[in-house]
Amino acid sequence: MQIQFTRRFSMAHRLRADRSSKCATPHGHNEFVKVTLKAKSADTVKWGQSNYAQSFDLLKRDWHRFVDDALDHAFQLGHDDPMIGFFKAHEPDLLPRLLVISGDPTTEAVALALYYKLNAILRTHVPDFECVRFEIEETPTNSVILTPDDLIGAPRLADWCHRADMSLNDILTPDQWAQPKGDTCT
Repeated sequence: MQIQFTRRFSMAHRLRADRSSKCATPHGHNEFVKVTLKAKSADTVKWGQSNYAQSFDLLKRDWHRFVDDALDHAFQLGHDDPMIGFFKAHEPDLLPRLLVISGDPTTEAVALALYYKLNAILRTHVPDFECVRFEIEETPTNSVILTPDDLIGAPRLADWCHRADMSLNDILTPDQWAQPKGDTCT
């Protein structure tokens, strides 16, 4: 049995590797992230009792909190993007809103980083479950789908991806990450 849930988030990014691409200009998307979980053991489901392996609320709570409070409306940048220097010098209060990975923040790379993050969250909060399918829909016609096999030999894009916290980059130290405060943009 597999359990699936979806969350929407807005984001901005720019891709610098292909300077002729229109994606070199900062722009945004409204994306959907769809997660499919499975209990690691069939014995986890309590048939005839609770009739579930775990409540939906518990399964999605920490992941949805990360998506809503950290990921939503973040600006995705490559680790060598000069815009990071601008934010450090002129708007350091926005550093927690920068998702930073090695290389261009393509949907493929960000999907991998977020799949790592989800796995860290699962290991910490619901260790009896694993993600068997991870999908990000960038547009209604473009999606990236990852499974556990895709993690074999995959690059380590940043340390933050492997921590079960609210971090989006390694500019700030792990102890500087806390639940974001302030108004949300709708």
